[in-house]
Amino acid sequence: MPREPQLEFGPDKRVAAVRKPEHLPAALGVDWPVVFLLIGDLFTAEDYVARAKSAGKKVFLHVDFIAGLGGDPVAMKFVAERIKPDGIISTKSHFVKNAKKYGMLAIQRLFIIDTSALEQGIHNIRQSEPDAVEIMPGLIPRVISELRAAVSVPIIVGGLIREQSEIETALRAGASAVSMGSRQLWAQGAHEL
Repeated sequence: MPREPQLEFGPDKRVAAVRKPEHLPAALGVDWPVVFLLIGDLFTAEDYVARAKSAGKKVFLHVDFIAGLGGDPVAMKFVAERIKPDGIISTKSHFVKNAKKYGMLAIQRLFIIDTSALEQGIHNIRQSEPDAVEIMPGLIPRVISELRAAVSVPIIVGGLIREQSEIETALRAGASAVSMGSRQLWAQGAHEL
């Protein structure tokens, strides 16, 4: 049974994953409470986060993509105190642990490419204790169900999501939310779910 998340995805359980700066206004215009920022560098990330927060969004910054941010543990202190997202997303367990140390929520991103990756991912989740896990690609319902049974954190799926039916399949398999970079899917209303 998953533990209660410290973040709410809203009734339609969709998350706008912003991959280009010019897509930020569209993501902020969507009536979803959470946004994933996969953009920025040490000079721009603070502004992107501030803009999203001023639009009433809970902001998760994918720190693996922030140019100029090193792998040193103090990097998460910088993110927490200077950039100030609500949380981070990372494939790196040490970033997840340090983000939590500095009071941020943390989502561990996993790429499930084979059985070994799934087993290692479960091990990493148990070690780093993220607030949620994002698995990619998001089109793997059996793995979503298997991971749901193995860990107690919310599961967000993303990557290669192109159709409404794929969102529905992922949610039925046990996903807590679906993140997507497709602005066409952002535009589709919750009434379709």
